[in-house]
Amino acid sequence: MATSNSEFEISKTEEEWRKVLTPEQFQVLRKHGTERAHTSPLDKQYGKGTFVCAGCELPLFSSETKFNSGTGWPSFFDPMENAIATTVDKSLFMTRTEVHCSRCGGHLGHVFNDGPKPTGKRYCMNGVSLKFVAD
Repeated sequence: MATSNSEFEISKTEEEWRKVLTPEQFQVLRKHGTERAHTSPLDKQYGKGTFVCAGCELPLFSSETKFNSGTGWPSFFDPMENAIATTVDKSLFMTRTEVHCSRCGGHLGHVFNDGPKPTGKRYCMNGVSLKFVAD
């Protein structure tokens, strides 16, 4: 698994990322920030389509795997094949599994073991790190 920005298929300098991302997208995708809960319109997006990385447009999640977790962030129970990478995040005095885009390394959110069947996973994503492409 890639551990630094230079190991991803898409690699840009901070300046290059700032030119293509909004300030909020940059803070979340490149600086591991978190958007405030209940602020993303994608949390309530239940149309048919694909959620892609806001940084590189890699397809990440199908709308068929989206569910309402009640957390205020878009949540999914299964990513698309080879779409994500994970690392251990020990910030905020806890250990969590951080989820990244496998192509550009952008921070997407975290995955937890309290999701619905069939996976039991809850991929809790920052809406600002995603774009929705309708079918």
